[in-house]
Amino acid sequence: MDAFGDLLDGFGTALTPLSLLWAAIGVLLGTAIGVLPGIGPAMAVALLLPVTYGLDPTGAFIMFAGIYYGAMFGGSTTSILLNTPGESAAVVAAMEGHPMAKSGRGAQALAAAAIGHFTGGMIGTLLLVALAPAVADLAVGFGAPDYFAIMVLAFIAVTSVLGASRVRGLASLLIGLVIGLVGLDQMTGQQRLTFGSLQLADGIDVVIVAVGLFAIGEALWVAAHLRRTAAEAIPVGRPWLGRDDVRRTWKAWLRGPLIGFPFGAIPAGGAEIPTFLSYVTEKRLSKHRDDWGRGAIEGVAGPESAASAAGTLGSMLTLGLPTTAVAAVMLAAFQQYGLQPGPLLFEREPELVWGLIASLFVGMVLLLALNLPLAPLWAKLLRIPRQYLYAGILFFAAVGAYAVGGEVVDLVILLIIGLVGFGMRRYGLPVLPAVIGVILGPNAEQQLRRALQISDGSVSGLVNTPFAVAVYVIVALIVLWPLLRRVPVLRRRAG
Repeated sequence: MDAFGDLLDGFGTALTPLSLLWAAIGVLLGTAIGVLPGIGPAMAVALLLPVTYGLDPTGAFIMFAGIYYGAMFGGSTTSILLNTPGESAAVVAAMEGHPMAKSGRGAQALAAAAIGHFTGGMIGTLLLVALAPAVADLAVGFGAPDYFAIMVLAFIAVTSVLGASRVRGLASLLIGLVIGLVGLDQMTGQQRLTFGSLQLADGIDVVIVAVGLFAIGEALWVAAHLRRTAAEAIPVGRPWLGRDDVRRTWKAWLRGPLIGFPFGAIPAGGAEIPTFLSYVTEKRLSKHRDDWGRGAIEGVAGPESAASAAGTLGSMLTLGLPTTAVAAVMLAAFQQYGLQPGPLLFEREPELVWGLIASLFVGMVLLLALNLPLAPLWAKLLRIPRQYLYAGILFFAAVGAYAVGGEVVDLVILLIIGLVGFGMRRYGLPVLPAVIGVILGPNAEQQLRRALQISDGSVSGLVNTPFAVAVYVIVALIVLWPLLRRVPVLRRRAG
């Protein structure tokens, strides 16, 4: 019950007039940017990160809570209306949502997505409240070998799950690890990859990396494939659900978070796998098999509910490990304020943590209240010609990057990383492993070196705890699973 008592104190912070204002602004900004083609929640949060610089940490993260859910809903809107998923987790929404929009039922698809985000977020955040303190208490006893094992799991999982192949996922991770090496060695003070530049001695800011890979890379990619004719927006209408729609969707809304939360809480689990699992589950349980592929509303409600479950924030707050690109950018925001998410954060900054968790509930209510009536307005934003749209994104990204340190060299680095992001898209490399590499790479190196120092350089020091051994067993299963899956097939062929 202590957790729920702390949550009530958090509502005391989140329900002040100023906090409600920041949450409402966050929801509107997050949705407005997330609803634009090709921009997902991670890019929206990265672009809006400089907006929060003048706020105190609590106000900034309350705004981020609104941006987080607003951008997730915005990414689903483009997926449904234009068949342009703002992120990988919104791909499933397009499979049934876009056929619904083409048949004139875009309003119902958007409403199912919005209520799905609300339901999934509420249930997921309640699970976060119940489980996060226990996970944090457990994590206090973790040592360097345990943390390094978890980070290896994050690296392996993120390269295995995302992208067309593991090799491409690993290549993306290595790019991020190399970028993370730039600057001074935290233990020896030795310069690494700075090329004699004093401006690079502090390393490359994670915000610049995120904005460069997401926003600049995407803008350059769209510019390279820009068609002269702009796509017309699909009319949305009034986003209300009929009785039959509610009858078909309410079970899917409740099942989604039960699938989404566990995967979100796993390091590098993310929302991609549970959205596909939810889609498959709803398809198998549906009594309207003929509608699938032509606009089954359950195929929107279930995956969207699974995607919004708040497990992604659970592992970031309790372990300091981002499981999605959005969580990675939010981790960078914590670091901007000199805060390190992890088990001690609940003890050192309880007002901020519980205010943030309470603001998730507030953000979801505001999301539903603001975006159901505003859905037709978001559709009109999609009529902006893409050349003007992405020119604005480039300008906003450059201003945000310059605001980080006030150095012209930051703009040069932003462009270089943007070109890297363009190349990654050109060759099919997923962006998330690179961001995870930049965020976790330096920390993983520190934990590795500490573990080896404790064991006098013996590799056995990395596996001297039961928890570390268990994590490495999971890593081995992830790596060997594709081979193990082929064994029954080979036996059948041999027989």
